[in-house]
Amino acid sequence: MRSRGLGAELRDLRTALGLTSRAVAEQLGWSPSTLSRLESGQRGISPEDIAALLVVYKITGVERDRLLDRAREADQPGWWEATWPGQTGLPKALVGLIGFESQATRIVDVAMVLVPGLLQTAEYSRAVMVGGGLAPQAVEARVAARLGRQAILSRPDPPELHVLLDEAALRRPVGGPAVMATQLRHVLTAAQRPSITVQVLPFEFGAHEGAGGSFVLLEFDKGRAIVHLEHAAGSMFQDEPEDVAPFVEIRDALTARALNPAQSTDVLVEVAEEHEKKARQT
Repeated sequence: MRSRGLGAELRDLRTALGLTSRAVAEQLGWSPSTLSRLESGQRGISPEDIAALLVVYKITGVERDRLLDRAREADQPGWWEATWPGQTGLPKALVGLIGFESQATRIVDVAMVLVPGLLQTAEYSRAVMVGGGLAPQAVEARVAARLGRQAILSRPDPPELHVLLDEAALRRPVGGPAVMATQLRHVLTAAQRPSITVQVLPFEFGAHEGAGGSFVLLEFDKGRAIVHLEHAAGSMFQDEPEDVAPFVEIRDALTARALNPAQSTDVLVEVAEEHEKKARQT
């Protein structure tokens, strides 16, 4: 995941100089496909690769040092690898999502069924895992991973998080009314951060562009946008522009149709109070 952003920077340097990938590869004695894989992030980038390319691109001084440091950092373990060294116990697609979230500058979560993982409380997340049939011994590790992902929202430079949340996710009593009330209060608190926007899609809208299913759109300062999709057999990523474009259109359409943040806050408060009332009655 880290190599992907670095590769995009290298591609920008090459194109700014008007060099073709074939011309650069010939100077270094590489095949054009090797350079292509480096620039797309499909192959890890070593400091030696970077140093050779920067000679061709005539990059020196502070910028050279910065790019070499990025190459060295690409091999450093993420927090999830440090937590479970050697074996994360997490699905590969989830590890991929964690990595992409850590590099993204903007995350749009179109959530039709559940509150997005980046905004879940521990109790809600645990109820989701148990309700989904996850083996008991794996639940706590998965909950810890989900909460660990949320650390990106508290960074000095957090990604912009835009949540488009269907009313069904607000009313589905995951974990019971008390858990739901706490969860919605948590979303309300999170939505007060400047980097987080929450918009609700109320039932009264009927069918809408997001009815086809949930997805996460991740955008980066360098590199192409990625769509993350989950399904019964696992999950997948798409980053080909023609595959991502329909999801960008859905994002734009839902953003225009959804309640604005102030109206969405009113709905969240209303539904949270309904859950709290039910919790008192039980």
